[in-house]
Amino acid sequence: MTDTLEFNEIYQEVKGSWNDGRLRFSKQTVVYKNSKTGKVDSISVPELAHAQWRRVCLGHGIKLSTSAGHVYKYDGFKDTDFEKISEYFKANYKVELIEKDMCVKGWNWGTAKFNGPLLSFEVSDSPVFEIPLSSVSQCATGKNEVTLEFHQNDDTEVSLMEVRFYVPPTTGDDGADSVEAFAQNVLSKADVIQATGDAVCIFRELQCLTPRGRYDIRIYPTFLHLHGKTFDYKIPYTTVLRLFLLPHKDQRQMFFVISLDPPIKQGQTRYHFLILLFSKEEDINLTLNMSEEEVERRFEGKLSKNMSGSLYEMVSRVMKALVNRKITVPGNFQGHSGAQCITCSYKASSGLLYPLERGFIYVHKPPVHLRFEEISCVNFARGTTTTRSFDFEIETKQGNQYTFSSIEREEYGKLFDFVNAKKLSIKNRGFKEGMKTNEDMYSDSDDDQHDAYLERMKQEGKIREEANDSDDSEAGSDESFNPGEEDDDIAEEYDSKASASGSSGDADSDDDRKKKPVKKAKVVKERKPRKKEKKMKDSNAPKRPMSAYMLWLNSNREHIKSENPGISVTEISKKAGEMWKQLNKDKKEEWDEKAEEAKREYERAMKQYRESGGGSSFSSKRERKKGRKWEERKLKGRSAAVKEKEGPTANESFKSREFISSEESSSESDRGKTRKRKGSDDEEEITSTPPSSEESGSD
Repeated sequence: MTDTLEFNEIYQEVKGSWNDGRLRFSKQTVVYKNSKTGKVDSISVPELAHAQWRRVCLGHGIKLSTSAGHVYKYDGFKDTDFEKISEYFKANYKVELIEKDMCVKGWNWGTAKFNGPLLSFEVSDSPVFEIPLSSVSQCATGKNEVTLEFHQNDDTEVSLMEVRFYVPPTTGDDGADSVEAFAQNVLSKADVIQATGDAVCIFRELQCLTPRGRYDIRIYPTFLHLHGKTFDYKIPYTTVLRLFLLPHKDQRQMFFVISLDPPIKQGQTRYHFLILLFSKEEDINLTLNMSEEEVERRFEGKLSKNMSGSLYEMVSRVMKALVNRKITVPGNFQGHSGAQCITCSYKASSGLLYPLERGFIYVHKPPVHLRFEEISCVNFARGTTTTRSFDFEIETKQGNQYTFSSIEREEYGKLFDFVNAKKLSIKNRGFKEGMKTNEDMYSDSDDDQHDAYLERMKQEGKIREEANDSDDSEAGSDESFNPGEEDDDIAEEYDSKASASGSSGDADSDDDRKKKPVKKAKVVKERKPRKKEKKMKDSNAPKRPMSAYMLWLNSNREHIKSENPGISVTEISKKAGEMWKQLNKDKKEEWDEKAEEAKREYERAMKQYRESGGGSSFSSKRERKKGRKWEERKLKGRSAAVKEKEGPTANESFKSREFISSEESSSESDRGKTRKRKGSDDEEEITSTPPSSEESGSD
């Protein structure tokens, strides 16, 4: 026989919810670990008193009772596991595993028995159902009636609110009322918090981040009482899962985090973490409201009656002694700046991510704790807004994904080495090699995952380059004209007709040389980008509708400002973009419908505006403005042509008279005379015409 027995997918009922986990029987202890919360229940073998095997809704189950009165129930076993577990119990625990059948008659009249922390309702000595009294939140009595109310669990689809028992009007042996006796038995084991007696100690005006505000914390022997100006919370120590003490990145403050299951509630809000913020410089002298003998007997040297030191040390020390749980602190991880945390953003809120020895914890809004054993894989992704940062994605085995964004790229090496040392599965293995150069620093290691936006930008760039090349090629063919090369090309092109055209071409060749001037090669100049004309806006026309995102942003802008006081305009846009990206589909559809409605309203208003004659005066003004611009361009072209016909400038070579044809000179003289008639009678105005052109015109 093996030393241990292990079973997976074993379920434990917690406040009406089935939580799966792993159960292990060993020779010393019985250990059950909850897969969801990581909470461990350990039962020492000498404490085991009874063991029952029974048929339940999830197959078969085991009910273990201890000598201290605690009861543990585990379901999800198979029928074939009975013999194996029974033999193991006899050999190692000296306890017999007894088969016990449940009553399925469906009767509602029976006997209520209180067996430690359980209220068992039995019919014919067979249990019909059992109620854990720790799940009872309130007990009320009436005439011959007792009402039990239960704690609600958010993880359950259907919750049991209350159960009512009818108690016959009988009197006990001691003369007590049967209804009151029933209620007292329930309250003695129920999880009903009653602030009786004095507090062990009180910490006043502590800054709390979640729930936000300043609270007086009263420490009682069995629960924690948060007293604020608006709300009060009572937290039993049995609901505390873990304690964390985390240093702030500025090295001047400390976070003390208390993980709770079930969470504290305020309306529809659930707080799974209680986060306190302390200053390292704040000290306190603490005196416990107990005698020294009682302190020594109860806490066994963990606390003393009079203590002094930093405030965060006193709070953590008292909580550790009362809750009887270890305090988790950051491990050996150190970031680029030497801090034990990494600055990042989660759900559009900035915070700190702490890599621990057995998980990650994010502080503070909303707090997130992820254990390594529930992590499926991690991923290092390129930042969505800038290349100066990257995203760290964590995917759990339940299929949930947590994205911590805006992490500085200097933190990549430290975080990658930490994840690698903890042997976590990295989705994009090989990403670190791409970080060595700036060009490939954030490139995806997986070739199949391409950037669609980048590809579209590259394609548009290629189209623009091809368009520019085509324009330059057309312009170059006109501007890089060489007369000699052109003649050769023409001769080759019409070589088949050279004999037919040769006789007539030779006769006119001399005249053509005299008439045609030598064309000067033009210098290719860089084209200046044409300025886009600003469109004239009609101030009387209806305004264009906003998009769905802009409508959402306008309604949530003040909320973002209130959540992040002192935030800049650019940061508001950045956070709004992240929040819009994480908005669910149903919410986006609501804003899309609002945008469509605004668009339809705009179209109706525009149609009425045009039918009423709106926009006609605006279009006439625009046409007149275009006409004035066209006239100005024509005048500029004429003045440029006149300047070209004036005398040669210093940069131009002098043209001799034999290269000027009679046709050109006559046309130039005619234009000079026209300018003379249009201008004044002053003779100085006609001097702009070159003298050579006037002389050739007279000839």
